[in-house]
Amino acid sequence: MPASQDHVAPDAPTGVDLVAGGATFKVWAPTADAVYLAWRTAGQPKPEARRPGEESRLVRDANGHWTGFFPGVTDGSLYQFWTVGPAGEGYKRDPRARELERNGYPEVDCVVRGPGDYPWHDDGFRPPVPNNLILYQLHIGVFYASRDGQDIRHGRVSKFLDVLGRLEYLAELGVNAIQPLPVVEWQGMLSRGYNNTDFFSPETDYTLSPTELGPYVEQVNELLRRKGCSELKAEVLHSQVHQLKALIDLCHVYGLAVILDVVYNHAGGPFDGESLRFFDRPLNHEWWDPDTYFIGGDGWAGGRIFDYHNSEVRQFLVDNARLFLDEFHADGFRYDEVSVIRNNDGSGFCRELTTALRAQKPGALHVAEYWNDDRATAVLPVPWGLGFDAALHDGLRKTVRGALAAAAGGQSAFVDLDPVRGALQRPAGFPASWQAVVHLENHDLVDGDRDDPSKIEPRIPALAHWDDRRDWLARSRSRVATGLLLTAPGIPMLFMGEEFLEDKPWHNDPHRDDLLIHWAGLDAPGPMRDFLRFTRELCRLRRHHPALRGEGLNAYFNHNADRVLAFQRWAEGVGRDVIVVASLHETTHWSYPLPFPVGGFWHEVFNSDAYDSLPEDGSYNPNTAGNTGGVTVDGPPLQGCVASARIVIPANGLLVFARDLGDPG
Repeated sequence: MPASQDHVAPDAPTGVDLVAGGATFKVWAPTADAVYLAWRTAGQPKPEARRPGEESRLVRDANGHWTGFFPGVTDGSLYQFWTVGPAGEGYKRDPRARELERNGYPEVDCVVRGPGDYPWHDDGFRPPVPNNLILYQLHIGVFYASRDGQDIRHGRVSKFLDVLGRLEYLAELGVNAIQPLPVVEWQGMLSRGYNNTDFFSPETDYTLSPTELGPYVEQVNELLRRKGCSELKAEVLHSQVHQLKALIDLCHVYGLAVILDVVYNHAGGPFDGESLRFFDRPLNHEWWDPDTYFIGGDGWAGGRIFDYHNSEVRQFLVDNARLFLDEFHADGFRYDEVSVIRNNDGSGFCRELTTALRAQKPGALHVAEYWNDDRATAVLPVPWGLGFDAALHDGLRKTVRGALAAAAGGQSAFVDLDPVRGALQRPAGFPASWQAVVHLENHDLVDGDRDDPSKIEPRIPALAHWDDRRDWLARSRSRVATGLLLTAPGIPMLFMGEEFLEDKPWHNDPHRDDLLIHWAGLDAPGPMRDFLRFTRELCRLRRHHPALRGEGLNAYFNHNADRVLAFQRWAEGVGRDVIVVASLHETTHWSYPLPFPVGGFWHEVFNSDAYDSLPEDGSYNPNTAGNTGGVTVDGPPLQGCVASARIVIPANGLLVFARDLGDPG
């Protein structure tokens, strides 16, 4: 007799649903001959790999879903499906499993987890509106891990809870959202995360066993106590799901949104025999064949592209996003390679996804990685566009990096600032400038694991000066580049280490000590600590001046021979203009005639030269070349502007002038 259908309603959710006295199971396998459940209580030995008894056979409905109710199943119970099809039979992990056993992947059981028993502390948290965001991209596995003051990353994948060791650092840095690379299960231990195979389960290598949790529980509770929040009991963190939730929860408590990186363009690479690939065990089992979830053909990035024509596949992906918005309290998503989705007939899926998620959680942010020529299509509203809020944009990145590389050729080299000036404008077709996520570095660009070393782009200090990545030329040019990023229109994004002059590519392998970001560089006075202070105060400047977060832009001046660029920013309806002046000239301009769109007194509210060779007493560079608090713009009209002033522009420097001193706080 097959499995009971007690508690299995026609609209029962796909996956596992804990109910009174047990749990219902529902899995989609439309072409399978039979599906069985093999479950056990944690601590029991795993049964032999053989077909379970008839009482464990699920019942198929008209839509290809197999269902059953099993008494005695509780939170923490272990299970797998046994699928039977033309090509054979054997174990399969639940494609919607919320947690997997920590050891032995991929031949592991799934763990039954309920959706709502984590004690959240983030009721009062509201993510910043998009134009106020400063993103910070990181890779959980190599970002940070410390014990008793010692770096413990070498040879050990870092964990979700290790990130909390840098939580206060990130809050003090001034970013207000982290964007970790993908956090769900993939094949193997080492990966950037874009070869997901188990989309609903946290990456097991990012989690800790109960016996390892001791110091982490204390750290979590100390962070909660500092914010006046109730502590967590140690057993709460025994669940891997709860460890990821704790990271997001604590980020919210400390004012940081969490934008998760999700991969809906493909899955796997490689797949194992118990994955969702060929879940129904069809007769055609070749790598290039289509199956229940995927189309056939060459695939993408070593994996398989989803079948966006299939409503169940689309629902699988939409439900995955909903899970992270609802149960994990995520604040939005960065969607990997949306171009691949669109190029494989997935435009309708994108519209379905963005429409459904916006209705579910209106404040969530949806950022597309979209590199097709019709860039604006990603951010145009449905039905004309794909409906994402924002998209990665490479205009500023390419032009600033180009100018920096040219300047590294020396004082006699020609530096063309015209492209930078153009890249400051709102991207063509974008309804608003804030919809462009702008950056100078990202995980792809500076990845030391790329197959072709010639495609590894240098990090900013290395690009600024190859010969000495810590000398004045590297430091000062890097400050100009970072200054442009954080004063330009758009949502700025920093990549881990960029804030303190990290000059090495990164790698996802913690055995590669030579490519781990160099936190020890902050332990003593010097260029890295100085640059961190520069970035912190630049982030604070952006937060305090509405003009730097507004839509108003007038890129009104550049002089290539002098290597000087100036642009005006303002907030619509507010004004409070600022002027940003950047120079990649290697000598100071002492009385430079600069046009200003508006006359009167302008406060000098930021000067990058103040952050070079900082004294240990916490003051600024005593040899700063600047304008002693501001300038009175009362000179004659110049180059189409109503007035001008003679100002000091430090060598390789960035200045910000403002009509007021900014908002307090």
